[in-house]
Amino acid sequence: MRSSQEKNGKNVISMLVLAMVFLGGCAASAPPPAIRSEAVFYPPPPELPRVQFLKSFTGAQDIESGQSVFQTFVTGETEPIKRLDKPYGVAMFEGKLYVCDSNSTVMVFDLEKKTFTALAGAKGLGKLVQPINISVDSSDGSKYVVDPVRGQIVMYDRQDFFVKAFGLPGAWKPVDAVSSGDRLYVADAKNRHVKVFDKASGKVVKLIGHEGLPEERLVMPTNLAFDRDGILYVSDPGRFQVVKYDRDGHYREKIGDPGQNPGFFSRPRGIALDRENRLFAVDAAFDNVQIFSANGQMLLFFAKAGTKPGDLFLPAKVALDYDNVKYFQEYADPNFEVEYLAIVTSQFGNSLVNVYGVGKERGKVYPTEEELRRQAEERVKQWELEHPEGVEAGEPEP
Repeated sequence: MRSSQEKNGKNVISMLVLAMVFLGGCAASAPPPAIRSEAVFYPPPPELPRVQFLKSFTGAQDIESGQSVFQTFVTGETEPIKRLDKPYGVAMFEGKLYVCDSNSTVMVFDLEKKTFTALAGAKGLGKLVQPINISVDSSDGSKYVVDPVRGQIVMYDRQDFFVKAFGLPGAWKPVDAVSSGDRLYVADAKNRHVKVFDKASGKVVKLIGHEGLPEERLVMPTNLAFDRDGILYVSDPGRFQVVKYDRDGHYREKIGDPGQNPGFFSRPRGIALDRENRLFAVDAAFDNVQIFSANGQMLLFFAKAGTKPGDLFLPAKVALDYDNVKYFQEYADPNFEVEYLAIVTSQFGNSLVNVYGVGKERGKVYPTEEELRRQAEERVKQWELEHPEGVEAGEPEP
């Protein structure tokens, strides 16, 4: 029987091989993609592209004309905020890009009106202290903003005006919230579980991740997301994993483990699910976003640390959007068909909100995920034949 280190080594090699296959796709048998050399793709040419960096937003200069900035100044009561400071949460709805500036308020890039303004309802009873996450219920346009310093989740309507707040300040530390049906699921970092609120009454009706076997419990829940089947995903940097529960709180499984290789986590943060239940997971230590299949296999990662277009600097959150692609189509390569958007925030740097298009190059044949898995398995078997002694897996870096 192989040692545990050899088994860990095999797992590492499996993840690396799968990533290599996914990145390579059919590039070996297809001619180089006919794409513009200045476009930023992941993986880069000559591989088949999966993700294209489209545009970044940092402040008013990225959306407003000089005249509109002046008009905002002369008609407003105070000088307008001109740029983001330290963003975290992000969401997109009906042509508006909502960004939680943790040192200010929720700022809104209105792509129709070409304006950069503070959230209309974030004053009076709706005033925010340190907003860090935001989610939008697409069924009615309600926004849920999480403010751990205020100690509440603040709800705004479709027109961005204050409705009500959930939770009692002081007894907990809410860090993310996501709506599902008549329930609101909130990550409580202080009490190490997910609180489930009845949206109508505002009462807590269930706790998730606070009991059971050690592998079923949460250590430091920070970000939440639902897949299309109603499975709740919880990003837990205390466990270096993403943990899955059903809507009633029953533990399903985990994705990832601590490590420095593809498919592992070092500082997992924001998460999101696409319509095929592929998981997008930000890792602040890697400065990238990893994409996992519905069964938890790592498929691809994109972005890296740096200051060039498409690079990230301490990324925090990822949000996916299918309904607002039209606002970014002009930035896409003519030969790249964008299926949906991946919006990723960086907490520092000069490109704080980065918009990527996820899609395929027109006219190219891409392998299915099942084909990728089969190819990966074959390569792992071949590697084992060539290395019967196995490998010794090292400890992850601190």
